[in-house]
Order: sequence, then structure tokens, then C-alpha cells
Amino acid sequence: MRRYGHLYEKVCDMDNLRIAHHNARKGKTHYRDVKKVDANPDLYLGRVRHMLQTKKYVVGRYKKFIKRAECGKQRVIFKLDYFPHRIVHHAILQVIEPIWVRSYIADSYCCIKGRGIHRAMRKIQRIMRAEKPQYCLKLDVKKFYPSCENNITKQVVRRKIKDPDLLWLLDTIIDSCDGLPIGNYMSQHLANLFLTPFDWYCKQVLKIKHYYRYCDDIVILSDSKTELHAWLNQIRTYLHDHCHLELKGNWQIFPVNIRGIDFLGYRFFHNYTLLRKRTSMRILRRSRRIVRKQHASLADVRSIMSYYGWMLPANTHNLQAKVFNPAVRRAFAATAKKHNIKNPLRRRYEQV
Repeated sequence: MRRYGHLYEKVCDMDNLRIAHHNARKGKTHYRDVKKVDANPDLYLGRVRHMLQTKKYVVGRYKKFIKRAECGKQRVIFKLDYFPHRIVHHAILQVIEPIWVRSYIADSYCCIKGRGIHRAMRKIQRIMRAEKPQYCLKLDVKKFYPSCENNITKQVVRRKIKDPDLLWLLDTIIDSCDGLPIGNYMSQHLANLFLTPFDWYCKQVLKIKHYYRYCDDIVILSDSKTELHAWLNQIRTYLHDHCHLELKGNWQIFPVNIRGIDFLGYRFFHNYTLLRKRTSMRILRRSRRIVRKQHASLADVRSIMSYYGWMLPANTHNLQAKVFNPAVRRAFAATAKKHNIKNPLRRRYEQV
């Protein structure tokens, strides 16, 4: 296994820091810290570089708040100031992310450029139609992010990185919190890296052909229920012994053709794919609210069209007819005219 050195000077390079600031500020130009750096980028990026070169960089105090996810779960979100932390995190990942990505299996899809939900969806659809697997094992890890022990994370990082200066910086970030703090830009990438040895164990040792992972959500397909039970026991043992992780007790082994695979926000069947029922109901509620008030705000337009991106790859003809009913199309046309923007439904519904 090749390990990489002489990376720290690339992280500290001024051009790399400028690109990091450019990428980190996207969608955050209204932040006070972003405006401050934008006013004099050479000054503030120079300070970041000096912190890194003199090893005076210290991770600041996290701001914590509770966020309720769409599924109803409450999660503690950790947030760091934009300057200098978000810039530093982007600068690091611009250098080492390509190294980490080369070590991932092909069917890991979380937080990897070019490997989003729709790519995973197309892969599963192709397998479902071509090979028609009969059974599915669906599982996920109990409290995954907080349960990733810092010492194990450091060991996994050292499998690919040997630069002592960069390891000092990564250790500083890892040790800033017990486990991986949700909301930290580095955490999603470290989480993916944390489970990469487990991915290779499933592929190379257990010889699982149809294994798909999105963060800690895992789907395994097979024609044998006995085989899935055997893999489940081996997976549970490996995660406990090597990663100090536990599976949630809600793991399931079920026939695919009866209930479909609930994964990535969709329900996969052999010959068709539907949206998850909870998502469909949320879209319909938004559509009915527009009809009820006979008006669509810009927020309504953006929300419905973002959901349209979810509907498009699935078999949702009937759902689209309900959501984009004539009343909604008229409201969208009026909103577009009022704000002098292009009507997002005009191309699809020429009668609007």
C-alpha cells in the first residue's frame, strides 16, 4: 500500500488557500467572516498560512445546536467559524481527497465527487432489472459519527498519509472532539475513510458481489437468505472487533419483490422505482398549500423544483400529474412573471 508524503507544503501554498477560500465561501457570502476575508483576502489568507507554517493553528470552540432531520430524528450539529477553520479544512481536502478517493470501493457513494445519489440509484436499478436478486439485507450503524473513536480514525488516516506535518494537522482536527462532529466539513470525508477497510473486507474477504453503502446505510443483495444471515453475523463481528461499532437493532432481511428496497430516498423494485412515501406526501402537501392560497412564493417554486429533481429519475408519472396540476402551473407562471424570472414549468407544460 502506497503512503504519501511531502503534502503539507501543498496545503500551505497560497494558491491552494485562495482556491480553498473560493470554494468554502459558496453559499455563505452573507456571513460576517466571509465578508471580512473578501475585503482583504491576501491579508487573511496570509494569516492562515502563517498559522499552518508555524503550527500555531488551533481548532476553535464548536458552536452546538439541535437540528431536526426530515425523518424526525434530532441531531446535535457542530459548527466552527468560517475563518480560519473552513478555509483550512478545504485546503486540506483539496490536496488529500484525490488520494483518499482512490482507496474507496466503487460502490461507496457518500461525499465523493461524481458519485452522488443518482449514480447509486442507476447502479441499483440496473442490477435489479438485470439480475433480479430475491432478498435484501438492510442495516446501518448505531450512532455512527459519535462512535468513531479518534485513535481508530488516526490509524486509518495513516494508511495513506505519512507526512508528519500533515498528520499533526489532521490529528489536531480529529482530537478537537470525541468522535466525528456532525456539521464539521472534514467529518463526512473522515467518516467515509473510517469505513473503507470494512468495505474492502466485505468485498475481498466475504466476497459480497452486491454491496452498496451511503455513509453508514448499507444494502446487500443476494438470492439466498441463509447467505445474508451468515454475512450479517460476520459483519457484526468485524465492526465490533475492528471498528468498535455496533449495528442498530432494526436490521432487516426481506424479499425484494414484496416490499422493495427503501434506500437513498427511493423504493427499488425489480422493474420500477418509486419515491419514498414520506417524500411523496411532503411534496403533495406543498403542492396543496399552493393551491389553497392560490399563490406560489419563490421559496415554494424552489422547493417544488428541487423535489422535481428527485421525481425525475423514478417512475413518478402519476405523482407529477398530482403535484403539477393546472392550479400549481398557473401559480408558478404568475410568480415567474411577477419576479421577472424564467418559468421553470414552461418547457414541460407549454400551455402555462
